[in-house]
Amino acid sequence: MTAPGTAPDNDTPAGDTGRPRFSRRVRHWLAGAGITALAAVLGITLAVRGGATPACAAPPTGNAVHKGKASFYDAGRSGGNCSFPGPPADRLYVALGASQYSGSAACGSYLEVSGPKGKVQVMVMDQCGGCGPSKIDLSTEAFTRIADRSQGIAPVTYRAVVNPPLNGGLTFRMKGGASKYWFAVQVGNHGNPLRSVEAKGPGGGFRKAARQSDNHWAIEGGIGPGPYSIRVTDVYGRQATATGIRLVTKQVQRSTATLASLSPTPSNSPSAPPSPTIAPAPTPTESAAPTATVEALAGAAAPLDRPRC
Repeated sequence: MTAPGTAPDNDTPAGDTGRPRFSRRVRHWLAGAGITALAAVLGITLAVRGGATPACAAPPTGNAVHKGKASFYDAGRSGGNCSFPGPPADRLYVALGASQYSGSAACGSYLEVSGPKGKVQVMVMDQCGGCGPSKIDLSTEAFTRIADRSQGIAPVTYRAVVNPPLNGGLTFRMKGGASKYWFAVQVGNHGNPLRSVEAKGPGGGFRKAARQSDNHWAIEGGIGPGPYSIRVTDVYGRQATATGIRLVTKQVQRSTATLASLSPTPSNSPSAPPSPTIAPAPTPTESAAPTATVEALAGAAAPLDRPRC
């Protein structure tokens, strides 16, 4: 029995206006739902602030044209979030927002950026923490090619440069700490975004490496002391293999294998492997070129496995 003058928990006595009040159970349920919703919002906010890669993220590829705005910055002698030894010699580079940087998937690819004053080709070297999906951050040298520096921010359009012509072949740089028990390499001078990297030591088969957020490719457990054969595939299906890569950390090893074509315009049909390019003489921080072979080349205007957003 309920005591006189006391309503049960699920009772809905009328208020002063005559309209029923919410029961305590309903109020408790709404409060819990509100807390859950708030937690979800906070979780999303923390993920964004923490630099998490968006679920549907991909670097610019193919013929898609992106419209947005560009600012500028100076990375100094740093190689940016892509962990390159330093900026490109011409200092024409760009930082992308998290969705297009895509956890380092855009590193080493090229964009053509058009602004009020003209066009410039830049290499993706960095992630821009304050850039949304339509904002890019150019090097100061690149920005002044397409707009007046006094503008600060300029309207731009940009697109991927497919199969950019490059000077020399693929480069490889073993990460500090790499050993026969832990393989970790950075691939450079590839032009197009990379889809996969595989490697093998003497007497073993190719094993797939996992892309790391610092633009290295790692194989847990290692593949021995080397020398290694490394097979690289880009997002358009172009593939090349370099051999003789040594276990020497923090040094750039040049090869004659190349994923880029002699023309920036991709072909719609498979093309014959190009003649090996003679690599320039190594600098004091670079080692001699390993041997290399091009296994397959198949240019295409549309990338493979592109996320559908």
